[in-house]
Amino acid sequence: MNDITTFVFDVDGVLTDSSVFVTNEGEILRTMNIRDGYAMKAAVESGYNVCIISGGSNEGVRVRLRNLGINDIHLGTPDKVKTFKEYTDTYNIKPEQVLYMGDDIPDFHVMKLVGLPTCPQDASPEIKNICRYISHVNGGKGAARDVIEQVMKVQGKWMEHFSGKHD
Repeated sequence: MNDITTFVFDVDGVLTDSSVFVTNEGEILRTMNIRDGYAMKAAVESGYNVCIISGGSNEGVRVRLRNLGINDIHLGTPDKVKTFKEYTDTYNIKPEQVLYMGDDIPDFHVMKLVGLPTCPQDASPEIKNICRYISHVNGGKGAARDVIEQVMKVQGKWMEHFSGKHD
């Protein structure tokens, strides 16, 4: 965790609990955890790179994440490996500096490329088998907060962020 400079998150099953609410009009609504959002914002404000790579495409999700200060949001991504490589090449990020949190098969191949593959407690068995850290909480219930907090604590930045020193 000492070398992590970048967090990459999937959305459905990581930032949400995999449930969707479908309105009569067919609009799909998701629930996101406020503590995950707080930690992602803290990571951005502390100088970490935060990127979202998701196969799903929901503009409400994009708006929520932009409001947290996240600029690298890749929704509707059919090839997560290609998007990941383009992202790391653009910002000159080494894969070993990346913590990626995914929960299911579409995340598998990209997670094999990163320094710290992580997942929520309720991830699929195939994903759990390749992870170096499995959160004690489920997706959408604070798993992103857990990994961000762990990294920032190891690097001595968690409480520093709240002391006003980051301003």
